[in-house]
Amino acid sequence: MNLLLEIVITFTAILGFGVIFSVPRRALLLGGAIGSSTWFVQQAGLAFGATPVFATVIASLIAATIAHLFARRIRIPVTTLSIPGILPLVPGSRAYFTMLAFVEGDYIQGLEYGVETMLLAGAIAAGLVFALSIFSFGKGIGNRYETGN
Repeated sequence: MNLLLEIVITFTAILGFGVIFSVPRRALLLGGAIGSSTWFVQQAGLAFGATPVFATVIASLIAATIAHLFARRIRIPVTTLSIPGILPLVPGSRAYFTMLAFVEGDYIQGLEYGVETMLLAGAIAAGLVFALSIFSFGKGIGNRYETGN
């Protein structure tokens, strides 16, 4: 499928999820744009030969970084933008195929899919945590060792 068409479909799907979950109007288009850019980064990483896990880490890191920057700018919680940003990365079909393989009795294939699903989920979490640690660096340094006086 054409990459531009995939980005448009991703943007539309993210907007739909945003409407369903009552994302504020001022953050709807921005969340869709972050989700679309995340999808593009992941697909670009895969096209350049990166492993799916590495491409997911990079895409998740970029989504969380953009979400942090824009959340500060428009004064909304970061999760309002980071969740739509990582939504295209969620390995839902992999989880489905994992369960399907187990139900059909193909345990080796089920384990393969299960490990890949867990690695992709961990990659999303790693990207989010790394971005959070970047934006939290240096906060509260003066308040850590306060004395009572």
